Order: sequence, then structure tokens, then C-alpha cells
Amino acid sequence: MPALQILGGAASNFVWAARIACAEKGVPYELVPARPHSPEVLTANPLGKIPAMRHGEVTLFETKAICTYIDRAFAGPGLIPAGAEGAALVEQWVSFVTTAFDPVCMRQYVLSYIFPNTPDKSPDRAVIDAALPKMEKLLGTLDAALAKTAYVAGPAFTLADAFALPIVNYLTRFPESAAMLAKNAHLHAWFKRVIERPSVVATMPPPPPK
Repeated sequence: MPALQILGGAASNFVWAARIACAEKGVPYELVPARPHSPEVLTANPLGKIPAMRHGEVTLFETKAICTYIDRAFAGPGLIPAGAEGAALVEQWVSFVTTAFDPVCMRQYVLSYIFPNTPDKSPDRAVIDAALPKMEKLLGTLDAALAKTAYVAGPAFTLADAFALPIVNYLTRFPESAAMLAKNAHLHAWFKRVIERPSVVATMPPPPPK
């Protein structure tokens, strides 16, 4: 069967999550650089979002669907537990990342530093400041979970960790979020451990241009 392809930009937190899933499973893949809404991406995702995936006759979009396919189609360590409770916890935390953590921490906060909608392209302080109270609660929620377990959804690394890690990595780069992480000791300790996993090191995006 042809090699699995991940379409998207390496800097995308969701592309990174899909690549971590491949690395954890030992699945060979090709990263096909493509921007959102590009013709390449639109052939696989009518909404134009990244990542998208091609594997022979299988074409998928939505990161959770891609990662579930990778987990079930290939041998290797399971990223979604077989048991009902463990699988549900992974679903819960992946949903938390996609519906709450990413929209606030990435779309509202991080992007207001990187791609601000200000006339002089300075950080959009109004948007950043509005995000901070929500970020405090979201980071605290993850910290409380990690006070009880070694990983986000339980005792082993799962898709929940693969989804959360890229966003937390970006949060270390900006002042308010870095200070919040330092105050959430369990989350901070988890990040220091998980950022050194071989799957994460192997898929680390290049640093942003200065």
C-alpha cells in the first residue's frame, strides 16, 4: 500500500498531533507541506483545514479521525485504550482540546501574538487580555487532571497527550502563558517529561522565523 501522507504545515498544532501519533505507532509517513485552503488540501478536505490524510484509497480530514485511523490501521502501542472507560477519557480530553483549549489558547491568544490583526502588526493586547481569564481556568483544569495521573487521560501516553502537547509547547513562548504554566506544577512537570519523548523530538516543528 502507498505510504501514508499527512497534508499540512509542520507548525500547525493539529498537524503536529497527527505526526506524533504516527511516530508513537512507528508508522512511516510523508509530510506533504500544504497551506490551509490550498488546492492540495481542498482535494482532501472540502473545508480546506489541516491536517488532511491520504493512505491509498483512504482520504480523511479532522485530526481525531486521522489519528484514530492511524491507531487502528497499524500495529504498535495503542493510543486509545481498549476498555470503555479509558477510551471515553481519551475522547473527553481530545474534545476538551479541540473545543475549548485550542480555540482560546491557540486561536485567540497565540495567534494574537504571531498574526495580530493590528495596523502595526504589534500583539493584539485587547484579544490577548480577554483570553487570559479563560486560559487560567483551562490550564487549571489540565493541572487538576495531571495531579491524579501521569498522563492527561490516565497512566499511559494517549492521543489526549498528543493533542495537548503542541499547544502547551506554544504557550511556553509567551509571557503570560509561560507564567501560568509555571504556577500549574503538575502540568509543568508533565510538559517537561513529554516534550522529551522520542515521538515529540522527532516531529518537532522548526523554530519560527525571527
